[in-house]
Amino acid sequence: MTQQVPPTELSEPELTGVRNFRDVGGLPTVDGRRVRPGRLFRSGHLAHATAADAAFLSTLNLRTIYDFRNAADQRLEGPDVELPGVRNVNLPLTDPAHGAEFWTMVRDGDLDQLRAALSDGQAAGRLSDTYREIIKDRTAEHSRILHEMAADSVPALMHCAAGKDRAGLSIAVTLLAVGVERDAIEADYLESNATHRRYKVRRGDNSPNAMSPEVMQLLSPLFEARAEYLAAAFETIEQTWGDTETYLAEGLKVTPEIRERLREHLLD
Repeated sequence: MTQQVPPTELSEPELTGVRNFRDVGGLPTVDGRRVRPGRLFRSGHLAHATAADAAFLSTLNLRTIYDFRNAADQRLEGPDVELPGVRNVNLPLTDPAHGAEFWTMVRDGDLDQLRAALSDGQAAGRLSDTYREIIKDRTAEHSRILHEMAADSVPALMHCAAGKDRAGLSIAVTLLAVGVERDAIEADYLESNATHRRYKVRRGDNSPNAMSPEVMQLLSPLFEARAEYLAAAFETIEQTWGDTETYLAEGLKVTPEIRERLREHLLD
């Protein structure tokens, strides 16, 4: 049975320009330990951080910010705010050309186009496929993150655009590596659905017709965290490598020594 996760004072700061921020401290491991508060954070992008937001982030003593956005995301939203003494690592987990036409349609398409592309489970299927692809195709990136964090990159913050998919997967992989319970990983992942955390959907035309209830319903699977998406990632690990241990050892080249150093850095 999953243990109750204690709240932490750092988990719910008042940030104006950064959405979906939280400390993953407190999550339980299968051997009875917990993730140490103040070591691993996640959020949406930092491009719109206010001066007050940046001041708060500067109190976290971060060493590394991992930005999983691609060039297209950065053109749309802008670069991250820079924090003194913090290393910014841009590590795109999706190709900017991959799905470019699709996301243009999401922003600018009319109702008929959205129905054709997103209805009848197509939107959710696309997200599940993306999670599978990232797990299979981005092993080098996830390997680099774990090796760096085992060395000298903690405390760290991981983010993408919404802090839900690419950051969510990278957080999940990191938590798997230190033995966090899968139920706890899923519960943290689903926290991205809280109203105050959700990515603000932007369309080229923000008129009532362009943002109608039917349009928003069609778009909803793209901007939600769903257990089925994370399950698709876990299933891909098992289908490709057999189990999590083999995935970490062979897929990500993470040795027992690296995992022990990760535990030392991230767990109480």
